Amino acid sequence: MNCPYCKRSDSRVIDSRTADDGAAIRRRRSCPECGRRFTTQETVILMVGKRSGVTEPFTRDKITSGVRRACQGRPVSEDQLAILAQRAEDTIRARGCAEVPSHEVGLAILGPLRELDEVAYLRFASVYRGFESLADFENEIATLRSGHEDGWRDRYEDGERPAEPGPAGPGGPGSAGPEMPAAGQQNAPARPETVPAGQGQRAPAR
Repeated sequence: MNCPYCKRSDSRVIDSRTADDGAAIRRRRSCPECGRRFTTQETVILMVGKRSGVTEPFTRDKITSGVRRACQGRPVSEDQLAILAQRAEDTIRARGCAEVPSHEVGLAILGPLRELDEVAYLRFASVYRGFESLADFENEIATLRSGHEDGWRDRYEDGERPAEPGPAGPGGPGSAGPEMPAAGQQNAPARPETVPAGQGQRAPAR
């Protein structure tokens, strides 16, 4: 490793520490020529192959900058962007490949971004998947809604149920009000009182 100050070709390592959860090693070096110290970081090189055939080193900063544009005006913090980029990188490196196609990087971003903010997800997906019409947006929104409905259905199947309606006043569900007659039925007429014989008759006309 050349010294960045005097360009000497050798340097001495005086300290080494892991970084990025063990994905990198940070070394503190000292130059025996000029006596200055500097820090280097060693990481496993991961290459990304683009559609044009060009390959370039993978950088987490490109993920963060791309997602940041999709999150403009949304309640998303820089810490959340950093966590999303870390999750996407972990997914990509877990494949164990020295080179991954660029569309695999996009797929690794879509999942965490959908969980983070659905509006930003639609913005990013419209560019990544090349939406060309309103129907493309409608189909994606329908997919998001169906995902919500499946989540509600799973919760209900696990034993959670919506609350039962409470009393709705006299005669309503759960009330102890008077019972109403069924449709198409009339109240029975009151029975007349028994009149003793010889009473209640009209007097003969004179």
